[in-house]
Amino acid sequence: MSQAEIQTSKGPRWLGQATANRIALITPISVARWLLVLIGIAAIYFFHGFVVPVLAALVIAFASWPLYRGLLDRIGGNTTLGATLALLFILTFLIVPIGIAISYAIEEIRQWITWAVEANTTGTPPPAWIAALPRVGDWLALKWTEHVGQPGAIGELIQIVSGANIGNIYRAVVAAGDGLFHLLLTLLFMLIALFFVYRDGQSFARQLDLLGERILPNRWERISRVVPATISSTVTGMTLIAIGEGIILGIAYWLAGVPSPVTLGVITGIMALIPGGAPLSFTLVSIYLVASGATIEGVALFIWGSVELFIVDKTVRPRLVGGPIKLPFLPTFFGLVGGVKTMGFLGLFIGPVLMALLVSIWREWIREVELSDEALPSEEQGELDLFTESELEAKRISAA
Repeated sequence: MSQAEIQTSKGPRWLGQATANRIALITPISVARWLLVLIGIAAIYFFHGFVVPVLAALVIAFASWPLYRGLLDRIGGNTTLGATLALLFILTFLIVPIGIAISYAIEEIRQWITWAVEANTTGTPPPAWIAALPRVGDWLALKWTEHVGQPGAIGELIQIVSGANIGNIYRAVVAAGDGLFHLLLTLLFMLIALFFVYRDGQSFARQLDLLGERILPNRWERISRVVPATISSTVTGMTLIAIGEGIILGIAYWLAGVPSPVTLGVITGIMALIPGGAPLSFTLVSIYLVASGATIEGVALFIWGSVELFIVDKTVRPRLVGGPIKLPFLPTFFGLVGGVKTMGFLGLFIGPVLMALLVSIWREWIREVELSDEALPSEEQGELDLFTESELEAKRISAA
């Protein structure tokens, strides 16, 4: 019996006649692409908790990569030793001071909240330095008595402004202090990721360039150079300088006798990320010192802050980043607030960097549009010249 008779004896086929060369409904390339997409989604789902430390590690690595390359040249190109030394340097000069400052600031903020709870229970008179302010002292003292001095007034004011109860805020601050372990764990993951970024960064960059050339063949080379430069400029020109200003002005607050100098130094460093934030911080502290009777300390603090800010903006920042960072105020503010809201403390550094990347990509896009618009008239002029030459040639032929 032939093959056709065997198939006929089995009954009619529901999906048509069978062929020797079957064509797949879904090509292997499509299957592979969808499989990669599914794997990527699964990876994001399972490892989204590590996004913040990995981003922080990438930002620090981009900002310190030129120094790391110099370190590799000095030790003979040993990437494992170089990554270990770089990690020790960052741990000594960056992570440990920030951690100490945060721990002191949390303790001082707890003292503030404890005072607010006690004042909310029994009431408190206006401080003498508020009443001593010229012109506005009496008015501020009256408002203090109305909204702060009475028992329960602070709780009502906080509930009107934020909708939260002062007891809830106190418990939140205590929980934030207890959550220090989570922050330390995040820093540990960041250091581990930073070690491997330093050690394997060059090979990973080559692989990323290969993929980038396939995805964006005409733009990848420029984008791949703009992104590291933007991150380095933003971190060096904004974040590191803000940390330095917070430390220097915090020491100045301590020398001037300001209460809670560590917390005020941390606040000044955060405000320094925003254009005009650092001058506002030390000016308010100077006004407080003058109003409380420490006139010499207040004037000296204001002069020192002004001189320090002038030196940083005119000498240190241009030398570090090759010129001032022209990042608008609104993206900087949104990056700072959005980073803190989304990523916590590390968002102070990651948020402005992401906004700087968006602004940089936007400017590159506008630059391409402007260049294309400038090239278009020359092409039209060339077509017009070609048309004129063809017309003249036709006239010469007809005249002949």
